Formats: sequence, C-alpha cells, structure tokens
Amino acid sequence: MFGTSGIRGAVGTEVTAALALRVGRALGAETDRVVVGRDPRDSGEVLVDAAAAGLRELGTDVVDLGMAATPTVARSVGWLGADAGLAVTASHNPPEDNGLKLWQPSGQAYDTADQNRIAERIEADEYDLRPWDGLGTRTAADTSARHVGTLLEAAGGADALDLEIAVDLGNGAGGVTVEALIEAGCAVETLNAQPDGRFPGRPSEPTEANCRALAALVADGAYDLGIAHDGDADRTRAVAGDGTFLSGDALLTLFAADAAEAGRRVAVPVDTSLAVEDFLADRGVAVTRTPVGDVHVAEAARAEDVAFGGEPSGAWIWPEATLCPDGPLAAVRLAALAAAEPIGKRLEAIPSYPIRRASIERTDKAATMAAVEAEVLETYESVGTLDGVRVERDDGWFLIRASGTQPLVRLTAEARASGRAEELLAEARSLVEDADGGG
Repeated sequence: MFGTSGIRGAVGTEVTAALALRVGRALGAETDRVVVGRDPRDSGEVLVDAAAAGLRELGTDVVDLGMAATPTVARSVGWLGADAGLAVTASHNPPEDNGLKLWQPSGQAYDTADQNRIAERIEADEYDLRPWDGLGTRTAADTSARHVGTLLEAAGGADALDLEIAVDLGNGAGGVTVEALIEAGCAVETLNAQPDGRFPGRPSEPTEANCRALAALVADGAYDLGIAHDGDADRTRAVAGDGTFLSGDALLTLFAADAAEAGRRVAVPVDTSLAVEDFLADRGVAVTRTPVGDVHVAEAARAEDVAFGGEPSGAWIWPEATLCPDGPLAAVRLAALAAAEPIGKRLEAIPSYPIRRASIERTDKAATMAAVEAEVLETYESVGTLDGVRVERDDGWFLIRASGTQPLVRLTAEARASGRAEELLAEARSLVEDADGGG
C-alpha cells in the first residue's frame, strides 16, 4: 500500500475516496488533531473530504489548509500542535495520479514502522466510530504567511537579497517561494504560476527536459538564478545565471558544502554521484548513504552529526529547520548562496563525472528485482543491497532498483572515466531485460 513516498496511484482505480476514508479512519484511531492539505489536482478535493470524514468519524479534529505546498502541510503539524499531517498529493507524478502522505510533528514523513501500523489498522478495519455528538470538528486555517516568515529568516531578512530570479512553479502549490523571495528584496518573474492540477505549462517533475523554457528565459535575460518546483513544491531544481540547468548531484553538493562543516556528515541516497562524496571528503565531510526516498534521508538526518540530507531528484532537508523536504526553503537558501557568489562560479569547483540514468517499465517490479538480485549476487563480487542492487566496479558503479512510486525499474551508472558510464548502464539494462519475470 505504502511506497517510498506514501500512497500513490491512478485516481479511480488505485487511489479512491474509499481508500482515503480508510486511511482517515486508521489515522484517526491514534490521533486527536490532524492537519490536512492538498496540491492543485481536482481529485484532491474529493480525497481530502473523504479522509477528513474518516478522521472525524473517529472523533479527530481536522485542520484544513486547503491547497498548500506539502512542506507547508508538514511544518504546520508542529506549528498547530497537531498529532499528524496528511498531504493529498502525487507530487511530481502526472495529473491522472494522486496520493496520500502522512507527516509527524517533527516534519518527518511517516517511516516504515508508522506506515505498517496504519496499513495494519486499515486491514483490520475495526474502529470505534463515534455517535453524532462525538464527531471531530473541521476548521480552516492558512499557515502560508508563517511559512513565508520562516523562509524570509533563511534568506537573511527583508530586502537582504538583490537578485533577479525566474521562478517556474509548474502550475503547482509553491507560491510561498515567490512571496518570500519578493519580501527578501528579489525581482521575481514567474512561469506557470497559476495553480492547475492538469499541469498544462509543463509536466510536474522539474527535470532538465521539462524546464527548457525556464533555462531559455534565464539564458536570454539578466537573471541571476532560475528556480523550478514540482506540483506540491517539495522538490526544487535550479538554473544558473548563464542558463545551465544544474544536475541534482551538483545542487546537492552546493547545499551540503554550505551546510556541513568538517567533522559532520550528510545523508544521501544510494544513487548519488561519487562527485558529491569526493568533493565533500576534501572538506572533511563524510557521506552516509541511505535507501532512495526522502523518508529514509530524513531518518538518517535525525542523527546529531548530520547537517544536511538531500536527493538528486530535488528533495533537500535541513534538519535544524525541519525534517521534511522543503522546496521553498531550498529556493531561498540557493538565492542566498547566489547573492554571495554566482552559482556558475561555484559550479567550477565541483567535479563532474559521467552519470547516466534510465528507466524500464515493469508491471511486476518485485519479480524483476528478485531475478536481477539473484543474478547479480552470483555474478559480481562487490554488491550492496541497501536499496535494490548496487554493483561496485574498479572504475565506477551501477544501481538497479524498483521505483517506489511508479511501475518502473530505475537504472543509474557512473564512472570517473569518459564513456565508461554508458557501458555500465548498458550492463545494468541487460541484467533487467534478461531477468525472469520482466515485462
């Protein structure tokens, strides 16, 4: 039921009002007050109503933020003294999908144990439904101004930045980024700023291919920086002032190097570039690798000596602020870095190794991965199985893992030598295509 980022799937088949009601009841069985919010997808209204009904049937009070960025929902759990948060969103997935993600008061997403507990309650389907006079309440709230205030502090305060920034909101819920940057003194031009769950401006995921309009605008204008979010603004990607779209690994390196001093650690998933580790090692900062998924990075970031956690996909966590991936916070922190030194200049110091990523559609990911793992363990000597299978070679590595949110097997390969990454990616692809159960 739960993947690496909560529950996600196609609306009307995998994700329904009936499912949202069951999740609401299961969550209501262990809470007194829950914050809910949604991204711009129209189906979100139905799912929020159903989840809120399930919560209220168990006597749980619901605080409804309406349409809000996922990090606003996650942060609001603690701000409003609630026991949990529920964000109705499919994040960067296409418009036909939606989902439900649960949050702790710390801002951390529900971890595996929490999700398993909720799943067991749903399976048991045994609840103490309250009578008519014992139902929970449902009230509206707006915490966006408070979120903007915290972002403004991270930017250095009002009028602290003098930058020209283009922000592509991807028709999503990340408007707090624009508000915070304007209050911080930036001149902001927006793209795809009208919330629209059909994502007509571009696909929701802020990849290089999907953000060509942003990169072109920045390259042709006098902009210091370009910022892009996904539909619920838990992800941030960026464009340097010359129009260069930053790789996720380069952006991770910038954030980690700024956040972590010598002797500290940063948490990164298993598909992160060796360049991140090499660059940070020169500065006395160690890397801890985790399974892919912001919940796993957040768990690792709870350790006292971890200063930062991030995923190349665009999820960035500063544990001293919150354990949720906060795309708007990443945006203002990157703006502060750009104000101190141009991002393009900072990139010159970061090594870049050939890294290749691909995906293969597989309806039965589990069967494919079981066959791949058996073959890899028999064939290779240096294999890690923290998340999927990662094979270390003398001149690079490759990773094969099942997507936690889509019917895909994802491949990543990297080498320090030019051309070798393509060979390693082909090697990984061959293993998947030859696997029993694939297709």
